Amino acid sequence: MSKYSKTAEAVAKLTPEQYRVTQQSGTERPGTGEYLYNKQSGIYVDIVSGEPLFASADKFDSGCGWPSFTKPIEPANVSELTDISHGMVRIEVRSANGDSHLGHVFPDGPIDRGGLRYCINSASLRFVPRDSMEAEGYGAYIDQVEDVR
Repeated sequence: MSKYSKTAEAVAKLTPEQYRVTQQSGTERPGTGEYLYNKQSGIYVDIVSGEPLFASADKFDSGCGWPSFTKPIEPANVSELTDISHGMVRIEVRSANGDSHLGHVFPDGPIDRGGLRYCINSASLRFVPRDSMEAEGYGAYIDQVEDVR
């Protein structure tokens, strides 16, 4: 049993926008997300379950209007599912434990970093700054949030 899970209490605390995105597979308007321009070091976790999803070192500016990452920090926490809604075939990204809709993954990311672009809604994330990670139980990931280049 994972220490990260979806609870009624966590869902009840969501804002209407967070609920629409995570629970109803919505999409925030491009350019409006809280974390689009965030350049701080830290970790992005599921707004519902708290499971670690993405690291600041893997974030890049894709110009698409949503936070973009080259890879998940913990691949087991990110489920990829075929999404055929809106007349397109896309790969939906959901949190494995919280079952939150996060966004989609596309094969047009930076080639030198694996070629993937995880296009993620800010509304599905909570950012934990590097200085708070240890106290919040994410200390094991500190070495992954620094930009190693």
